[in-house]
Amino acid sequence: MSVFITLAIFVCSVAQAEEQTQQPPKLLIVGDSISAGFGVPVEKQWPLLLEQKLQNRFPQLTVVVAAISGDTTSGGRSRLPALLERHQPDVTLLALGGNDALRGSPLSLVRNNLTAMIEATQESGSEVVLAGMQIPPNYGPAYTEGFRTLYIELSGSYNTGLVPFLLEGVATVDGMMQDDGIHPTTEAQPALADNVAPEVIKLITPQAMPAE
Repeated sequence: MSVFITLAIFVCSVAQAEEQTQQPPKLLIVGDSISAGFGVPVEKQWPLLLEQKLQNRFPQLTVVVAAISGDTTSGGRSRLPALLERHQPDVTLLALGGNDALRGSPLSLVRNNLTAMIEATQESGSEVVLAGMQIPPNYGPAYTEGFRTLYIELSGSYNTGLVPFLLEGVATVDGMMQDDGIHPTTEAQPALADNVAPEVIKLITPQAMPAE
């Protein structure tokens, strides 16, 4: 009897493992108003464009957008554990920090929050892509440069994917920013998707490979 029980348990475990490997890949985006598509029609927001772009290679892939306007790294840190548990993403894009900088938050606070988020994400089994931000030199060159390099340093320390500047090719281009100078226009959304896609593809590919 024990042999049959052991065999049944083994078969069930194998079936569960195969089911898990066959789950469609999932990307979780944790961000602020830039990822929430502030001022942009829903169907033209960059996370949806990114999903469509990625589905050309991974047809079953889904993108979960957990972005809140005005959110900071502190806010993201507090809500991340529940998001990871609920969605169990293969890759998580952390796109926070811009609002911290606009408030002049200490770099040490931003670093600690992002560090905690990276560690929690990796411990959950999800790969991390860190989306960096850059700010005008309103708070002085030391703060501006420290903020820019913070993302690069954390990515190197934790071996994450990295988008050095989410608004690359957008922030300084005419017609790509709304009148507030903070949020990208509708026309800029494809560029944001293009900035993120290569890093996600790099990390999602091993996850999406069929089990041998």
